[in-house]
Amino acid sequence: MAWRVESVMDQRLCFIAACLRADEPMSSLCVRFEISRKTGYKWLSRYHDFGAAGLVHLSSARHTATPAIDAAITGAVVALRKQRPTWGPRKLLARLSIDRPEIVRPASSTIGDFLHREGLSKPRSRRTRDPSRKQPKIEPLAANESWSADFKGWFRTGDGVRCEPLTVTDNYSRYLLAGGAVPQITTAHVQPILTELFRRHGLPRALRTDNGSPFANRTGLGGLVKLSVWLLKLDIWPDRIAPGRPDQNGRHERMHRTLGEDVARPPSATIAEQQADFDVWREDFNTIRPHEALGQRCPAEFYGPSPRCYPERITLWQYPADHQVRRVTSDGYIKWRDGTIYLSEAMRKETIALAQRDRGIALGISLTRELALARFGRDGFYTRRPTLGGRVGPVYRLLRRTEGPTNRQCRSA
Repeated sequence: MAWRVESVMDQRLCFIAACLRADEPMSSLCVRFEISRKTGYKWLSRYHDFGAAGLVHLSSARHTATPAIDAAITGAVVALRKQRPTWGPRKLLARLSIDRPEIVRPASSTIGDFLHREGLSKPRSRRTRDPSRKQPKIEPLAANESWSADFKGWFRTGDGVRCEPLTVTDNYSRYLLAGGAVPQITTAHVQPILTELFRRHGLPRALRTDNGSPFANRTGLGGLVKLSVWLLKLDIWPDRIAPGRPDQNGRHERMHRTLGEDVARPPSATIAEQQADFDVWREDFNTIRPHEALGQRCPAEFYGPSPRCYPERITLWQYPADHQVRRVTSDGYIKWRDGTIYLSEAMRKETIALAQRDRGIALGISLTRELALARFGRDGFYTRRPTLGGRVGPVYRLLRRTEGPTNRQCRSA
């Protein structure tokens, strides 16, 4: 004997018949037929109004035709999309509203559906974000309060030459200050680029970087290197992100993704041609490309030069009278009491000061920049790495020269 198959229409008729018999309350009938009370009353009302014909399922399609997008808008969107294949619907509409304000813009979702139907877009996988992750403490409220500098991943040009692009942006306006290839990732090649930027745009309050060369050294006191000491002397705070946390410099990394999509894939034939492409793209990024974080406006509308001018000659700090001034030797030591203490070779021939604090002895390189807080013991200073980038590192011991013959005597306690 075959199984009995009931259609949806048969079940609705049985439900109406049970309702008309009134042997059970509505709630019990709805539980027996596995429907909600709202659905049960809906079909009962339709039966009273239209009879058995009212139990037929009605189409949910709209009664009027979907309004088509104006051909002028679709043509402009397709043309701009072909010129800018990495731009999404919101950015395309923002640029069209600037270039052609007379066009009545549809919703960005409408343009997104249109691009999908035309095969002009591909779905992009989204990464899950950890809401517990925090950004560095220095968050700019105006231009030049914080810059970011980083190297984009290297690639080779068509002639096989390795290209290491260095980029510098203003974190408030997203303005791309510099973008170009450097021969090597060293202080000798990076410092002249930063010097030219400081002369042209003025000094920022902080420079956000990662902990790699040439911006920092994880093994030294405070991660100091020659470049970061130079920044401190210019009263620019090295705002370092935590190790392994590129998300703390997310807006700069997002710019790197756009840079790679627009300029580096595929790369140019030579380094000279690649640099020319970088220069054209930087102008386009600052003046043409709308940014969603800026209200679909361009970075050039928000950026202006810094009021802090670059000093061609850095003057020595005049420390208060209660500070003990010491000069770092060429091998990274200072004289203290009856011995010498190793600090860092990055501070060689620099003048530092030590001052008594309630919690210990503060070691600083300027009037406003304390590098470490130390306590004096029998075998030297016990100190904590400074809070560069809002972090406090492990305890280090700054040993006296008499405990070993080597210069690098800063080891974990």
